Amino acid sequence: MPDIPETHDIHPKPDLFIIEAGRTDDLNRVTALIADVTDGLLTRGIDQWDEIYPARTHIAADLESGTLFLAETGGRLVGMIVLNEHQEPQYASVDWRYRADRCLVVHRLCVHPEAEGRGVAKLLMAFAEAQARERGYAVLRLDAFTGNLRAMGLYERLGYRKAGEVIFRKGRFFCYEKAVVEDYSLRLSQ
Repeated sequence: MPDIPETHDIHPKPDLFIIEAGRTDDLNRVTALIADVTDGLLTRGIDQWDEIYPARTHIAADLESGTLFLAETGGRLVGMIVLNEHQEPQYASVDWRYRADRCLVVHRLCVHPEAEGRGVAKLLMAFAEAQARERGYAVLRLDAFTGNLRAMGLYERLGYRKAGEVIFRKGRFFCYEKAVVEDYSLRLSQ
C-alpha cells in the first residue's frame, strides 16, 4: 500500500478570541494597552486620547465596577470595551430615536494597533449587543470622535444610527444608537 502523503492545512486557523470581565489586577495591562492604542491613534493623526482621558483612574473605576471587558488571544490582551449605563450630560441634547428607560452605553472601545483588521472591534461590539439583550436593555448607545473615520465606519456598517453630535474636550463626537431587541425597533416604526 502506498504511503499517504502528509497533508498540511494551507488555510490558517482564525484567531480564537476570549472576552471576559477584567479584574482589578489587570490595571497595568489595560493601561499599557491604552498607551499603545493612544500612540497608534496619534501615528494616524487622530488626537482622540491622551494622558487626561482615559486616565488610569477611569480604568481602575471600570475594573472595580466590573464594567470593563477584555479581548484576549493566545494570552495576549488585544482589545477592551466598557459597558455601563453612564451617559454624559451632553447626551441630553441628542435627538435619540429610541427613548428607552435604560440604555447600555459603550465606552473606551479600543484594539491594540497590532491586532487591527482582525475583527476584534466587531467581536467586542457583538459582545456588547449580546450583553445588552441578556441584561434586558433594548438600546445600545455610544459616541465616536469625528476624526476617527475607522470607528465611525465600523458603527455604521454594524447598523448603528447616527443620532446627533456632541462636543467634548477633544472636539466633535457623533452619537450613535441601535435597538438591540428587534420588536423594540418595530414598535417604534408603527
